[in-house]
Amino acid sequence: MKRIALIVGILGFAVVGCTNGAQNHNTATNTTNTATNISADSLSTPNKKLQTIGVALGDLGNPFYNAVQKGAETEAKKIGDDIRVSVVSSAFDLNQQSNQIENFTAANTDLIILSAVDKKGVKPVIDQARLAGKIVIAVDSAVDADVDAMISSNNTQAGEIGCQYIADRIKGQGSVVILNGTPMDSINQRVSGCEKSLSKYPNIKLISKEQNAEGTRDGGLRVMSDLLTTFPKIDAVFATNDQSGVGADLAARQARRKEFFIVGVDGSPDATKAMEDKDGVFAATAAQNPAGMAQKAVQIGNDIIQGKKPESPNILIPVNLVTRENLSSYKGW
Repeated sequence: MKRIALIVGILGFAVVGCTNGAQNHNTATNTTNTATNISADSLSTPNKKLQTIGVALGDLGNPFYNAVQKGAETEAKKIGDDIRVSVVSSAFDLNQQSNQIENFTAANTDLIILSAVDKKGVKPVIDQARLAGKIVIAVDSAVDADVDAMISSNNTQAGEIGCQYIADRIKGQGSVVILNGTPMDSINQRVSGCEKSLSKYPNIKLISKEQNAEGTRDGGLRVMSDLLTTFPKIDAVFATNDQSGVGADLAARQARRKEFFIVGVDGSPDATKAMEDKDGVFAATAAQNPAGMAQKAVQIGNDIIQGKKPESPNILIPVNLVTRENLSSYKGW
């Protein structure tokens, strides 16, 4: 009888061990070399807690991404003091961002938030993260991959209202420049929205729209300096983000050109400072809420972990036009 009891006990222990192994999604043994897609749904249980967040951004030298970082950290702290938030910057380099997302996945990060530098190029690492059961939320720029949610400003609207302001101010005629940027989805949408507004005015000539100012102050300064040398008269500039617009404003000062004005996108502290300076030519910006986007991403990620999916995975946040006239009422980032 003792021998029988011992055998039963061993078998019972083996069964319990197999059950625990099956429930632990962080441990997997691949015996068939066949990948199985573990969705976030299968990992979501009401008892699971958000513990780690990885945030992959374009460039932390840009105040926009600083605001995204702060938004993610602020919301994480509201949920729990013990949540670890790791924020990395890729300097808009696809290979670097891909490596960073791979590292988040390998580190078993619960929630990955990214602002993609290349919507197609990041697909393989997003797929890999999702395959590993990680929750992935894109902010600011769309991706050509299956993610749990996509949160962005209405970038088409940003281009539309920015360039409608331009058209109204130059009374439907003149020469306009678009300072383009890194070929991200958000930038492409802003250019498309701008062109849509300007297309209603046959007497507005778009004299440049392909120059890449790289989304930076230095890039805006470089490209705008070249454009000022090329074109003796410019009536307005649409900068696809504020940093390039601030650089363009500096180029205008250096060239002592004041016949045009600049409209940006972001609503950044640098833009509001430039707008306050009456000697500059920075006149308006389509203001986003980057911190709010990041906070929403953390909220949704936490909800998914708890088993609550968002009603819609695609969330567009409206933008508002801030001008010198209404600047005093703008709260900023």
